[in-house]
Amino acid sequence: MTKQIPEAWSRSSDALLSDLEVDATAGLSDTEVMKRQRECGLNQLTAAPRRAAISVLLYQFRSITVILLLAAGFLAFVFADYAEGTAILAVIVINAMLGFFTELRAVRSMEALSEFTRTECTVLRSGKAVTVTAEEVVPGDIVILDAGDLVPADIRLLTVAKLTANESTLTGESLPVHKDLQILSADTSMLERSNMLFKGSSITRGSGTGLVIGTGSDTEFGKIFEQVSEAKPQQTPLEKRLNRLAAHLASVIGVIAVVIAVAGIFAGRELYLAIEVAIALSVAAIPEGLAIVATIALARGMWRLAKRNALITRLSAVETLGATSVILTDKTGTLTENCMAVSRVLLPETAIDFNVPGNRLPASPSAARRVVDDAAGPQLDALFRATVLCSNASLERPTGTVPNGIGDPTEVALLVAAGDRNIWRDVEAKKMPELREDPFDPDTRRMATLHRADAGFRVFVKGAPESVIPCCTTVHMADGTCRLDEQQRRSWLQRADELGNDGLRTLAVAQKKVAAAKTDLYDELELIGIIGLQDPARTGVGRAIDRCHRAGITVVMVTGDHASTARNIAVATGIVSASAGSDRFRSGPDVDALCDGSQDEALLETRVFSRVTPEQKLRLIHWYQQRGHVVAMTGDGVNDAPALKKADIGVAMGLRGTAVAKEAAAMILQDDEFNTIVTAVAFGRAIFENIRKFVIYLLSCNSSEVLVIGLATMVGGPLPLLPLQILFLNFVTDVFPALALGVGEGSPRLMQQPPRAATERLLMPRHWRRIALHGVVIALVVLAAMALALYLLEYDYKHSVSVAFLTLALAQMWHVFNMRDARNRPFDNEITRNPWIWVALCICLICVFAAIYVPFLSNILALAAPGLHGWALILLMSLLPLIVAPLIWPLTESDAASIALE
Repeated sequence: MTKQIPEAWSRSSDALLSDLEVDATAGLSDTEVMKRQRECGLNQLTAAPRRAAISVLLYQFRSITVILLLAAGFLAFVFADYAEGTAILAVIVINAMLGFFTELRAVRSMEALSEFTRTECTVLRSGKAVTVTAEEVVPGDIVILDAGDLVPADIRLLTVAKLTANESTLTGESLPVHKDLQILSADTSMLERSNMLFKGSSITRGSGTGLVIGTGSDTEFGKIFEQVSEAKPQQTPLEKRLNRLAAHLASVIGVIAVVIAVAGIFAGRELYLAIEVAIALSVAAIPEGLAIVATIALARGMWRLAKRNALITRLSAVETLGATSVILTDKTGTLTENCMAVSRVLLPETAIDFNVPGNRLPASPSAARRVVDDAAGPQLDALFRATVLCSNASLERPTGTVPNGIGDPTEVALLVAAGDRNIWRDVEAKKMPELREDPFDPDTRRMATLHRADAGFRVFVKGAPESVIPCCTTVHMADGTCRLDEQQRRSWLQRADELGNDGLRTLAVAQKKVAAAKTDLYDELELIGIIGLQDPARTGVGRAIDRCHRAGITVVMVTGDHASTARNIAVATGIVSASAGSDRFRSGPDVDALCDGSQDEALLETRVFSRVTPEQKLRLIHWYQQRGHVVAMTGDGVNDAPALKKADIGVAMGLRGTAVAKEAAAMILQDDEFNTIVTAVAFGRAIFENIRKFVIYLLSCNSSEVLVIGLATMVGGPLPLLPLQILFLNFVTDVFPALALGVGEGSPRLMQQPPRAATERLLMPRHWRRIALHGVVIALVVLAAMALALYLLEYDYKHSVSVAFLTLALAQMWHVFNMRDARNRPFDNEITRNPWIWVALCICLICVFAAIYVPFLSNILALAAPGLHGWALILLMSLLPLIVAPLIWPLTESDAASIALE
């Protein structure tokens, strides 16, 4: 016994019942069910193992920076420098703990998928209908289904009665799918398997019975589950850049440390002193605060985005949106309301735009009602009166503006639109009670109801225009009834086709009066009008997409829905213009053909992909990523989960999104507003620029420390700074100003610029020039201060080292003001206006004074108070780099291309 019968849609029900050894009238026995559960397992998805906390903790020590610090600490202990070794280890522990608590996140995608199985269903067991949990369902079970039921497994239908299913979370198609018993070909795609029901979908109308042919991971739902687990999240651009930077620093540090150590030995220094110098160089070169500051800057970005309804589930994803160059967006529920709504009404003498959202009623009369009250109001009321009576849906009158509708979404939308005209089904049903119904037939695509009226009987009909209009012999006019000839019928059908070409679902509505209850319901009807419905675009989406375009971001719709519907929404939201050519629109099969043929130009020009499967979404994401794009993928359904995880950043809808989509995504829009994505992009761009600023700040400070030690060693002078002093500076005077830089506000100009190239490094050549020149100036100033203290002020070695230490500390603090944009004013810019900069400098000053005047710290750091003359020398020398900075900038921004990139 297997958990799935292959190609069940292409085989007869009798053959399937025989293969599964089950009687359609009795179902399985309890004994057989137990046997199959042992063989096939429960009907559930295996939850992904939660990542162990110890694994997350150990991951924090994989950083090259941490490894180098561990080596430095180990050497300090080897040479009995316990204070220094302990301090280095303390920095490592603090950094690891911060990363551990900020990045610890359990993998919950599989758990969310498993939640879908925790439902109940009705099955036939030993000839009786019993209720069981979905986990207990086995292959061969006969499931009894009614409207509102969740489908517990993959099912081959045995009987149907006007059965429709909502498969939007699985396929992306917004309209309910009509089901039948027709045997299909083996190569029929999942989107077209009308004789099947799939796990994760729901019954919207009708009833039926079916044979379970797939359970657990062997369902179509289970295949998506496997794709979610196999689609590995991509390393974000920021992570890649920081890793590359750390690797480069490690190689440079290793070479410099070895060269300086060997040079010291040849210069006659003791082995211990040479190794101590190497340790000092390693500590000086490593930006210990880089990981901490980057983490805190991103965490604050998460907090600020959360206040704007964008919940970030992966820390580094805050920056990733800032680099996004392509957004692949789902349609249903992302760009649209995910509910049908009446959009346009065609009456004999006029056409009315009926702008009533399908999921709520306005608090005041709509524009449509005000326009038609004096003209076509009676005709419009007659049309909606017919739709509410010829219906199986129900709508509770709302106490506020949100009604509670039950039934087919199309019929609910008609009831909502009628409610806007103050026409209610319960009121009309009392006036004209229903006597019988000819239910909707997928073959004829129409339905009719017969009602008792005051002077006889009334028939109301609605359905596809091509099914209803040929049955009409008259048309309902404002001043009476007129004959409808063949030419007029063709004209009405043409008007309906025009609505269909605009992506609307069309329904023709007709009526007639009859004298007897026994009558042909579809003979000699009176046409009232045609209704066009659509899943409307969400409010504000058009403005958000326009902002994306102005920011250089390409927005591409990828949906499982029909081409005409997708095109209509794409035009309505501004993804494409109304005059866009056919090269902007492709279907699912085109994706496979174009990707296989590497037809880059054709795919790059496409803005709408319709009838796309989950596998094809993954192919598109991979295709864009292979060509250097940073891809964001939006979605809300189960079918979107693999793509959300595969994308550089997955964006799920928080209100309408399934649990699976939310858990697979890196960002959740808590308000479901597409505009929130644009806000996140702006934050991401600002955060990246801030990170670039504080990396430049940290590296220029640390390079100055390397040069101070390196130059002093090369000339055979005394060591200007001790390793523990450097560690103190790196952890205090580096971290706080860098952190203040990391939380600054971004420039509004960022959203008028194209996104960064995916291959752009965190630090470009112009940035390295800036780092090197600033480092040289600060290093020369510190060495000059120490030389003056030794030879001019005649300080001893300890006091001279203290002068060098304080000069470096203050020079690095003032250096934060050099991080302003060179085009801004020196005293009024993004740095001086940042209040956190001033807070950081105050903290640094307190720490520096504590290092000198608190005995415990001064003893550990081997520092002494420099005296009045020493302080005067320190202040003068520490301000020189700030004065020299404007002279350095032209050297780092000399080429026009660099200035343009700034």
